[in-house]
Amino acid sequence: MILITGANGQLGQDFQKLFNYIGIQYIATDYKELDITNIKVIRSFVLDKEITHIINCAAYNDVDKAESETDAAFMLNRDAPVHLALISKEIDAIFVTYSTDFVFDGTKGSPYIEDDQPNPISVYANSKYQGENAVLETYEKSFVIRTSWVFGMGNNNFNKQVIGWSKNKNLLNIVDDQKSSPTYSRDLATYSWDLIKTKKYGLYHLSNSGECSKYEQAKYVLKCTGWKGTLGTAKTADFNLPAKRSEYTKLDSSKIESVIGKKIPTWKNGITRFLNEYLEKKS
Repeated sequence: MILITGANGQLGQDFQKLFNYIGIQYIATDYKELDITNIKVIRSFVLDKEITHIINCAAYNDVDKAESETDAAFMLNRDAPVHLALISKEIDAIFVTYSTDFVFDGTKGSPYIEDDQPNPISVYANSKYQGENAVLETYEKSFVIRTSWVFGMGNNNFNKQVIGWSKNKNLLNIVDDQKSSPTYSRDLATYSWDLIKTKKYGLYHLSNSGECSKYEQAKYVLKCTGWKGTLGTAKTADFNLPAKRSEYTKLDSSKIESVIGKKIPTWKNGITRFLNEYLEKKS
């Protein structure tokens, strides 16, 4: 039996779809069903359930709010994963949790590999970095998977925002000085599961292949949806955001591709499939 935490989010929903498709039993929980910030509650919940894997899809993801809600960010991004890792260790279950490209400061100028030294420049980034370190120190049967710019059918994301903005505006200005790789949560779930089955534990990078700026991502989304307006460029500094953003955080996924023996699809391929799913649901 697999326990999914944060099951109502983008990744959690796609894990459920995947497990339904391949016929794997799971228990889907979100904060209403399971408080992962309380280790006693987790321990009581897993008792007598014969859990073999715990996949943590829960996180504090509001990068700007984290600057003022520091305790909440660290509670969900550092403390909760450690609680789950400890419980996994107690019941000898495989543990999986997710981190972010934001742990890097963006100054390298080429794709980041797992051995590169992180340097978080925001509260959110620091909370995720401390969380991944603590998990890897806590339990040897853990996977920590860094990813980037996740989008999917569940919850809000940049692709959905762009589509929403385009409905009411003929001019959009999108930042062109942040570059990484948009990652489809369906691919993230699928290739994570391929990795989990190998039992080759540790730290991995998993994002769709290729790279783009937020501007280039928006341009592709709007091209696919047939928007006729004008798309302009902007700079991150124009928006005076509370949290600092790294300019270049493309993750190199060659380690996981080598381990699972598969190539990760491109970000354009992922967005195309997402839009087909999204527009079909809207129609």
